[in-house]
Amino acid sequence: MTLIPKHPHLLRAYGDREGDGMVQMTFTLRISPGAQAKEVAKRFAEAHGLREPLISAMEECGPGYTYFVAYGHSIHHVDVSEVDVPEVKMEDLDKHDIEERIEHQIGRKVVVVGACTGFDAHTVGIDAILNMKGYAGEKGLESYKWFDAHNMGAQVENEALLARALAVGADAILVSQVITQRNSHKENASALITLMKERGLRERFVMLLGGPRIDHKLGLELGFDAGFGPGTLPKHVAAFVVQRMMERKQ
Repeated sequence: MTLIPKHPHLLRAYGDREGDGMVQMTFTLRISPGAQAKEVAKRFAEAHGLREPLISAMEECGPGYTYFVAYGHSIHHVDVSEVDVPEVKMEDLDKHDIEERIEHQIGRKVVVVGACTGFDAHTVGIDAILNMKGYAGEKGLESYKWFDAHNMGAQVENEALLARALAVGADAILVSQVITQRNSHKENASALITLMKERGLRERFVMLLGGPRIDHKLGLELGFDAGFGPGTLPKHVAAFVVQRMMERKQ
């Protein structure tokens, strides 16, 4: 998408020229390929707001089913001035910078405990951040000399997570939530914060929430210090934890 010069706050899609609103959409319909199918796909695209749609691809993807690609003008725009999304603010530090900052400004290992809570059995997210193997070529916090990382794995009850964090003297707790049916990720995360507040322990830890349906806005709404979504690297989590710890020391 790009800015329309005469309306700097309005965004429309860019196709052949600036602000022309050209977009591409793909879909599958239960119909065999052919002239009728092409017209059906065209009308389907029009029903979704595309003007003068061109069906640029029509391929059978199974008996009686066809995959379409439509290209046309969208009449819609977004006013950027009305969009306010909180973002995680932290310095862009690499592993060496983070380690050096901990050594010279904190002077001890930073202790973190992470887990997938509730019935969530998907550890891919928490493993990517904590385990030695890491993610996208970046090793996890276990590889950091100045981090002491504890990965409790999956299906960990909030009580058990909090107890472990207290036992090891954790500075931060990392919660990963992949299962999102019926907003279970929100319920599990919120229940942990409620438990900590009831025991007067919320301010004892830096609290991070991560997962495919998590962003910083949701993390804040649920009572965490930050929310991290897809694409988060171990260094991002490490940098935020260290930054928040330094802020609390001031």
